[in-house]
Amino acid sequence: MEPSHPPKFAPAGAGALLIGTTAGSVGAGALVGWGVGSAAIGALVGAVIGIPAGIFVVYHRYREYLA
Repeated sequence: MEPSHPPKFAPAGAGALLIGTTAGSVGAGALVGWGVGSAAIGALVGAVIGIPAGIFVVYHRYREYLA
């Protein structure tokens, strides 16, 4: 039996996770803003919420590499 290798940190995966979370939040904010009357303000609010949310998601996923 071969020894198990520890999983490797994937910077591209972390970046994709960060961009995907942020973009999803901006899109959801734009949709909510569009429904309320201003898609641009909704997208801005989505970005303000999405950037910290993206950082949290990446940290939560890769926390064993950051310790």
